Amino acid sequence: MKRFSQQNVLVTGAGTGIGFGICRSFALEGATVALNDKDENLARQAASTINKEIGTDSVYPYGCNVADIVQVREMVKDFTGKVGGLHIAVINAGITNYGPFLTYTPEAFDTLTSVNLRGSYFTAQAAALSMIEHKHAGRIILMSSVTGLQAHINLSAYGMTKAALRLMAKALALELGSYQITVNAIGAGATITERTLSDDPDYERNWNSVAPNGRTGYVEDIANTALFLASAEARHITGDTIMVDGGWTVYSPVPSQHPTEQHK
Repeated sequence: MKRFSQQNVLVTGAGTGIGFGICRSFALEGATVALNDKDENLARQAASTINKEIGTDSVYPYGCNVADIVQVREMVKDFTGKVGGLHIAVINAGITNYGPFLTYTPEAFDTLTSVNLRGSYFTAQAAALSMIEHKHAGRIILMSSVTGLQAHINLSAYGMTKAALRLMAKALALELGSYQITVNAIGAGATITERTLSDDPDYERNWNSVAPNGRTGYVEDIANTALFLASAEARHITGDTIMVDGGWTVYSPVPSQHPTEQHK
């Protein structure tokens, strides 16, 4: 039997990139998965791609913006009604917007926090309530970042949200522990995805040059960490954040040739 057979999993922000990789990994390990993305067509395409690969229709697409709490609750209700509860929630949905502190706008701040903070918090709440209702010992995994540990120019607001998710993992672990629900976060470092390669075609070479282990992260590095935190082997780990960054946060340099928006 595969590791996550008879396990129901929700992954948000999963149309592409890290979220898609996490969905695919759980599905390959036998889980039934709700794949969420704010773009409904992208969610459907992503779910179809995984279902074709594994040969079953075990991935369900859901198009909704996690900033809309009503939609989130409806998604969780619909999915759990179909499959009989929820065991694992990987709260990956998040947005990034750059901007120097002195000119950063309230509109940009509200857009960012509505997804990264309110969306994460209330998705976790909906997931936890389902786990408790169905008496499932559950796993909630939040997606933090190295930017929640080390400051970056023009990413003050984004970094604040990612730091908040680390504390959220601690606070929710404290409140949900008696229900046998663990809550942890993943601190993702530089990772090769469609978006990062679009921003910088030399992304891998640039970040290889500053990583202590000489390599840039791949989506499977993050997905494998999510699988571990969701597994029985991690049953005694809660309230923690695992940094998956090749040791980058040891000293945290930025590649001089990396064409990001951080210097704008």
